[in-house]
Amino acid sequence: MGMILMGKIHGAFGVRGELKLESFTEPQRAIFRYQPWTLRDAQGRERALADARGRETAKGLVATFPGVEDRDTAEALRGTEVWVPRSALPPPKPGEYYWVDLEGLRVVNSEGADFGTVSHLFSTGVNDVLVARGERERMIPFVEPDYVVSVDFEAGVVTVDWDADF
Repeated sequence: MGMILMGKIHGAFGVRGELKLESFTEPQRAIFRYQPWTLRDAQGRERALADARGRETAKGLVATFPGVEDRDTAEALRGTEVWVPRSALPPPKPGEYYWVDLEGLRVVNSEGADFGTVSHLFSTGVNDVLVARGERERMIPFVEPDYVVSVDFEAGVVTVDWDADF
């Protein structure tokens, strides 16, 4: 099922090559369980990385990478993304989903109106939002069962309780 974006490097932390790492895992330290990583820079160049280590600080996650031993080398990695194969992740618990698994599923409302497919999801801090793209883009709160009625992976369909005119 491809690669999943798990984190992003936000630059150097201190002078000894440590890195500020934003993790999209919960808890944030869990990112270190899914190595080796594929690092992808802003130009799309990729390289494999294993044996990264990290610690939590009051300012977030701090990582050390093999071969990154000074501030300049760490700063050069600013903006680099951390990707892992989908197969490296454990299966989701019943009733839970990885966002990437929802992407591409058809979205229909309870009356059968076709909203297109799931483009992506994002978090607002209050709740997650499913973005469906068809003849137009719709943003639907990913709140079960209020707005997201069902997810049927076998049929490839997400059914929502959402007005077609909204």
